[in-house]
Amino acid sequence: MKDLDALAAVRQPIGRAHGLPNAHYADPATVAAETAAILHGQWAGLAVASQVPAPGDAIPMDFAGAPLLLLRDREGAVRVFQNVCRHRGMILVAEPKRIEGAIRCPYHSWCYSTTGKLVATPHIGGPGRNSDDRVDRDTLGLVEVRSHVWRDVVFVNLDGSAPPFETANAAAIARWAEFDQPLHHDGRSFTLDVACNWKLAVENYCESYHLPWIHPGLNAYSRLEDHYHIEDDGPEASHSGQGTLVYRQLTDGATRFPDFAGLSPKWDEAAEYLSIFPNVLMGTHRDHAYAIILQPVAHNRTAEHVHIYYATPDFDADLADRNTALWRGVFEEDVFVVEGMQRGRGAPGFDGGRFSPAMDGPTHRFHAWVARRLGA
Repeated sequence: MKDLDALAAVRQPIGRAHGLPNAHYADPATVAAETAAILHGQWAGLAVASQVPAPGDAIPMDFAGAPLLLLRDREGAVRVFQNVCRHRGMILVAEPKRIEGAIRCPYHSWCYSTTGKLVATPHIGGPGRNSDDRVDRDTLGLVEVRSHVWRDVVFVNLDGSAPPFETANAAAIARWAEFDQPLHHDGRSFTLDVACNWKLAVENYCESYHLPWIHPGLNAYSRLEDHYHIEDDGPEASHSGQGTLVYRQLTDGATRFPDFAGLSPKWDEAAEYLSIFPNVLMGTHRDHAYAIILQPVAHNRTAEHVHIYYATPDFDADLADRNTALWRGVFEEDVFVVEGMQRGRGAPGFDGGRFSPAMDGPTHRFHAWVARRLGA
């Protein structure tokens, strides 16, 4: 009852609301229960499709306690399977690889196609007998995880209970409809290992309130007063974030990145940054975009996987190196903040904190979204 009361306090109007209690960041048992509702029960970000560029490419991944296999099948479709053999539950693929033939279990050599079909069961009926009437191969294909690719991010719904992706995220998809065009991965992804619960990275990303103190370089030209809140007003409230009216393109004096085609004039100097609940952070600009997948490693540790994209495959490599270094520097500036908040969750009696009604709306939206799902 105490936790339900605390969740109800999170969902109050922002002027009266409290943040999520300490246990949702610092207690492994509470975080584990939350994982089932939030990361297994919703459309969570797993990876990006550019990580498996060619048919047969496969990458094993652990996400929220589940062993998964991301692959591109022979027809070019991106799929996600549970990375376990249907025979005895052996892990099928231990390292990233190109699957040339079938996915072969290293234990008893049961084999699966890249669409998950069980295609070979050596000696299953005894030595030299590769079939058995008592074993129906058609019912023993790999367990496919519900997945959807949007803006190159591979979203998964592990328990299969979420509404269709296009329904759950309709508002965000509509908001960035102008950018519904090819994205070209720059091959310069990087990962930050951060000592905090994944939710703190979302909460920090949502708002612009911290810019003057944490990002003085950005704030020098894109000031706090140049920013606006993005708050999904729908009943599901599946995203929130911030936008800026001042975006300065990176240039070496003569060269810039090509723009996305057909954009409206608002994007000449604007940029937006969305948290797609629960664990994907996205940014879009007239000439490039990025996606950050927050991978929960432990209740108090997160891997932030950052991927950068351009409007065309032809972009200046030196400029792209500078752009990657710029964004890495910005994201690294946030590390001490989220790690400090994680340590702060060890303070006895901390009640989740309060929100600035004027400045913390996007962050409160995320807290309320989490509380609503946990309360349900």
